[in-house]
Amino acid sequence: MAKKPREGPAGDAKAGGGMLKPPAELVYEAELKALGEADRDPRPPGWKLSPRAVRAFLCGSETLSIRRKFFGDDTMIERAIVSLSSNRGLMLVGEPGTAKSMISELLAAAISGSSINAIQGTAGTTEDHIKYSWNYALLLAEGPSPRALVPSPLYVAMKEGTLVRFEEITRCPPEIQDTLVSILSEKVMIVPELDGPDRVLHARPGFNVIGTANTRDRGVNEMSSALKRRFNFETVHPIRDLKQEIELVGRECDRLLKEVSAPVTITPQVVELLVSVFQELREGVSREGIQLERPSTVMSTAEAVSVAMAAGLDAFYFDGGALSPRHVVRHLAGAVLKDNPDDLKKLKHYFDVVVKPRSQKEGGPWTEMLEARKSLP
Repeated sequence: MAKKPREGPAGDAKAGGGMLKPPAELVYEAELKALGEADRDPRPPGWKLSPRAVRAFLCGSETLSIRRKFFGDDTMIERAIVSLSSNRGLMLVGEPGTAKSMISELLAAAISGSSINAIQGTAGTTEDHIKYSWNYALLLAEGPSPRALVPSPLYVAMKEGTLVRFEEITRCPPEIQDTLVSILSEKVMIVPELDGPDRVLHARPGFNVIGTANTRDRGVNEMSSALKRRFNFETVHPIRDLKQEIELVGRECDRLLKEVSAPVTITPQVVELLVSVFQELREGVSREGIQLERPSTVMSTAEAVSVAMAAGLDAFYFDGGALSPRHVVRHLAGAVLKDNPDDLKKLKHYFDVVVKPRSQKEGGPWTEMLEARKSLP
């Protein structure tokens, strides 16, 4: 008989040490240790775990009592792991809120034992942020020296033979993105200011880059063809399986509420209602086959978790601690109405053609949701 799955973040009070968002290697420390002890499969040079164990860490294993963390295409995860064991980087692309950063963090934690070695791409990211900078007090006092050099996460990853995460890479200007081209090709970083053996940094086995890029956000820059050729691309799609998304949203909402000491009664019916609304607005069609206008904002699983948590906090602080459809409706507009005022009309249309008929036919949570419509802006 399979063992009971190990407790995740909500069951390990000591995992984060008081941190608001502890890194994955701390949250899942017990699972990573168990995988390491049981792992007898071949490992690529520099890896903490074998590819099989990394897959089990993300996709779960009943035999080893490892809880599933990624809900989606397991084959995509296998391809991603293989990419990282090769001489090419891994680029995770997709709509916002599809768990690209979470996958990146989990892969880094399992493969390198650390997920905090990361670069956050922005319009203000410079080449110094990617390669290295200087402690100018030491630079003026001693001149260029290894002691005066301030290593970037990329520099550290090359030196130690680990993964580096490059989040939102397409938010960087193209000329900054292309700093990676020669490094990914040659696995070498030149520091022209230094002399001797310190002038050239050769990447150690285990080094690679995991990038993430959104496909729908504003303010993104196209990657050059040269840089694209250095990566294997994997698209992370929204969760389409209703049961999987219900399980994920319910679990994450419960975990987040416990982390802020707000125990709330969450019924499966309310979570199913919330996820159904998000999936139908995301896909532009109801389960009855009614065509819907999709909001311009991204109705992602991450947004659904955010709405569920906000609704749960509302119920805890103001309404006795039982989450209901009324609390969901109160916070639904905030997720839908972000970029385009017309999105509110689309949400109200959803109430007219989907929620109202279901209220008459099914009652229960759908009736409560319809009655809460007056709380919309």
